[in-house]
Amino acid sequence: MDRVVAVDPGTGLPLTEAQLDAWTVAAVLRLRKRGVREGDAVLICLPTGTDLLVAVNAVIALGAVAMPLAYPPSPEAVHGVAARVMISDRPELAEESRVRVVVSPHELAG
Repeated sequence: MDRVVAVDPGTGLPLTEAQLDAWTVAAVLRLRKRGVREGDAVLICLPTGTDLLVAVNAVIALGAVAMPLAYPPSPEAVHGVAARVMISDRPELAEESRVRVVVSPHELAG
């Protein structure tokens, strides 16, 4: 039996170690396609849950720098960060910031 590593607080669904590994690999590939490279700063603006866990794991696996913000972040907090890429369910936060690429958690999940 595969070990449960997290339970999504929004849905109550468990995330197993095998699922986390598979989702992380898929998210790494999708982030690479969006241009994320080793050393890039990636702003992560997601609520606590499995999407956040997968996003952080994928960014770290790429060798990029995960920069999670407390959720929900203020526009000022986003504007004060020098990240070109943001993973968020709130793309409007990227307006008037240095962020040029916004990736949704749904896009990461495929």
